[in-house]
Amino acid sequence: MSGVLFPLTFALAAPFWVLMILLPNWSVTARVVRSPLIVAPVLVVYAVLVLPALGEVLPAVAVPTLDGVRDLLGTADGTAAAWAHMIAFDLFVGRWAWLDARERGMPALVTGPVLVLTILLGPLGLAAHLAARTRWPRPVTSGDGAPQHLG
Repeated sequence: MSGVLFPLTFALAAPFWVLMILLPNWSVTARVVRSPLIVAPVLVVYAVLVLPALGEVLPAVAVPTLDGVRDLLGTADGTAAAWAHMIAFDLFVGRWAWLDARERGMPALVTGPVLVLTILLGPLGLAAHLAARTRWPRPVTSGDGAPQHLG
C-alpha cells in the first residue's frame, strides 16, 4: 500500500502549490488557500499509514531514540508516513507564508521562490519567508479592518 500512497501524497498537495506559486493573483487561489483544509487529503494518507501501526509508532515517537526512529523510518510504510507528515506540514507552512505574504503585499516574485524552497527544504523555506517578511511590515488596520496609512 505504501508504494501507492507515497507518490499519491505529493500529487494530492501539488495542485495547491501550483495555485500559490503560478497563479497567486487568481481569485480562486485566494478562496482555496484560505481554507486550512487543503492539507486534509494528505492527512488522510498519513492516518491510513500511521493508525494501523500505532503500536509501533507511539513508542518510537513518545521516547525517541536514534535507533528507534531509524528503524521506524527504515520500512516502506514508515518512509511513506514520514513523507506524508513532511508534505502536510510543508503545505501548511507554505499556506501560512502565502497568506502572510499577501497580507503584507509581498511581491509574487519574492514569495514564489520562497514557496519552492518550502516544498523542497521545508524549514529553510520557512526561514527564508521569516527573513523576507521583515521588509514588508504588516499594514496597520483600523477597528473596521480597513488598512490605515501612516504618515
